[in-house]
Amino acid sequence: MAHIKLPDFEEMTPAIQERALPILEKTGKLGEIFKLMAVDEKVYFATDMMIQKYLLDETALSYDIKEAIALLISKENGCKMCVDVHKGIAKMLGLSEERIEEILQGVDTLNASDKEKALLNFCIRASKKDSYK
Repeated sequence: MAHIKLPDFEEMTPAIQERALPILEKTGKLGEIFKLMAVDEKVYFATDMMIQKYLLDETALSYDIKEAIALLISKENGCKMCVDVHKGIAKMLGLSEERIEEILQGVDTLNASDKEKALLNFCIRASKKDSYK
């Protein structure tokens, strides 16, 4: 079976190491998705720009809601790796471990407004394969 060797921090280009350092300092580790992107500098920076624009830059949605969407959809899709990546991002954005676990319990028990819950439910529904029905 073919596989890709994921680089350790020391094997990454200096430009990627510069981006990795704050993550290591905040979370203590680099996730597999980060390492996979770090295999190629062009892939890393293209993906990083997308993440900056849609997830990390200030938008009409708060970081809490953006990460709630990402966490809940990742959980709904059964992607443990995605959940772990978004847990790390949520921590970097200032969400507490308690808030992250509350989000992962589901929309119904979440401490959020009715509008926020409606948005979260809409996003979960839209992420499903049969969302066009």
